[in-house]
Amino acid sequence: MEHHKAIYDAGQIPIYVFWHDRIFLTTYFWRNQHAAVLISQSKDGEYIARVTEKFGNIAIRGSSSRGGTRALVEMIRKMRSGIPMAITLDGPRGPRYEAKSGILMLAKKTGCPILPFVIEPKKYWQIRSWDRMQIPKPFTRAIVLINPPIYVAAEQSDDVLDAKLAEVQATMNDLVERGQAWRSGQA
Repeated sequence: MEHHKAIYDAGQIPIYVFWHDRIFLTTYFWRNQHAAVLISQSKDGEYIARVTEKFGNIAIRGSSSRGGTRALVEMIRKMRSGIPMAITLDGPRGPRYEAKSGILMLAKKTGCPILPFVIEPKKYWQIRSWDRMQIPKPFTRAIVLINPPIYVAAEQSDDVLDAKLAEVQATMNDLVERGQAWRSGQA
C-alpha cells in the first residue's frame, strides 16, 4: 500500500489498473473509494455497474468498441475534479492478460500516474469465460500486490507510448506471477 499512499501524499490521483478476471475481489477491496470505474455498456456490464455502485464507487459506461470517446471525456473530467479512475486493462473482451493502450491516453491527458495491482486469492472458482473470471471462495485469504506508479508525460511520442504500454504489460505479468507464487506457497 506504500505506492498507493505515496501517490496521495504527493497530491496526485491514481489510475488503478487490473485484469478483468479479478474484478470481484477488486470491487470488494477498493470499496468506498469513490473511484470511477470504466464498465462496458453490455448487459453483463449493467450488473457489474450496479455492484460497483453498491460498493461505494461510480460507474462510467463505455469501452473501446462502444461509447469509448464519450467515456474517455467523462473519465478525464472526473479525474480533473479529483476522482480516481479504475480500469481493467484487458476488458471488456480480451484477449486475456493483454494490456490495451487506452490507459496511456488517460494518463497522458490527465498527468495522473497509472497504479498497477493484482489481488490474488488463495482459493477461488473459475468461470468458463474469455477471462476465466475468478470468484473467491468464502473466507479465503488474498494478497494485494501493488507496483510503483507508471507516469506518462503529456508530450510523450508514440515510440515512448509503445514502451510505456510494454512496461505496463510486463509489470502486470510480474504481479500475476508473484501472486501465483504466493498462492502456491513458493513465495
